[in-house]
Amino acid sequence: VQLQASGGGLVQAGGSLRLACAASESILSINAMGWLRQPPGKQRELVAAITNSGKTIYADSLKGRFTISRDTAKNTIYLQMNSLKPDDTAVYYCNAGHEFGGAYYKDDHWGQGTLVTVSS
Repeated sequence: VQLQASGGGLVQAGGSLRLACAASESILSINAMGWLRQPPGKQRELVAAITNSGKTIYADSLKGRFTISRDTAKNTIYLQMNSLKPDDTAVYYCNAGHEFGGAYYKDDHWGQGTLVTVSS
């Protein structure tokens, strides 16, 4: 599967952005898809994931501010990010992986990454 992420940019603290990730095949055929981010100088971390049944998984620290959703007709998942903080600055990647036991496991299918910069 090929993934194409978009929607990053520069936003002021407190603002919102919506990221999109378009898949080259039906997202219903993919066990789960996720958004991960890599802040400068830090490791990549899970932001949110959604299974092919619509179940969602979130990093505890981001619940309430970030929302993952999907449009199965467009084979696209989204990440709505609200009340953005400078600490949310990162490259955001979408991934096609799988869910097991309530946790998301990333596979080797990555989008190209989209940079989100939150200014203070």
